[in-house]
Amino acid sequence: MKLIFLLALLNLPGALPFDLDYENISPPYLAYLKSDYLPCTGALIHPLWVITAAHCNLPKLKVVLGVVNPMNPNENTLQVVDYEKMIHHPYFLITSIEHDIMLIKLKKEIQLNNYVNLVSLPHQPAPARTMCTVSTWAYNICNISKDPDSLQNVNITVISKSQCRTAYKTYNIRESMLCVGIVPGRRMPCKEVTAAPAVCNGTLQGILSFADGCVLRADVGIYTRIFNYLTWIEYTIRHN
Repeated sequence: MKLIFLLALLNLPGALPFDLDYENISPPYLAYLKSDYLPCTGALIHPLWVITAAHCNLPKLKVVLGVVNPMNPNENTLQVVDYEKMIHHPYFLITSIEHDIMLIKLKKEIQLNNYVNLVSLPHQPAPARTMCTVSTWAYNICNISKDPDSLQNVNITVISKSQCRTAYKTYNIRESMLCVGIVPGRRMPCKEVTAAPAVCNGTLQGILSFADGCVLRADVGIYTRIFNYLTWIEYTIRHN
């Protein structure tokens, strides 16, 4: 009975403060970071640069753009490129979620088109209640040994620091972090690709660092706040 009630709620327009988009629409900035370990998500911010989380420092990484289904190598919109270097924030520690940000320099410039394009960096931070689109891939729960095969976008809002601290009482939510989702969050488990970008009003405001639950079901996620790292991003691109 509870399941039926939940499904009914999900089908009521405006019943919940988020919107799930299951259509196979890939935001043109979305990058699939394939490796011999686990994949990550990234965002194209320059024809030569992709931004992602520092915890995505992965072996034998390839950057795939214009992809909807990573299990289908024959999509005609794909651009696959190797990387030249990966540069994580100098203060990032693998034991922390702070400063969880990394830039990947590609070996060649990406060809921009309708399927592959840049996302803008923010000129100001996103305040609470700003609507954002979080995009990443989910796995078929019957076979998580293969690549993910379900691209999903969820529209959810930025929440205040106090609300985020309610959702994550054991974490120190700093000014360099952004929280997006529903409070307190239902923490529904799932298998999804990490480092999902949060794009709000056309600008990249966050890269997912940690979520206790499933961001594609609107559970609260802790994101690196891109606005706080603009100086480092611009300096790194300019000097590399």
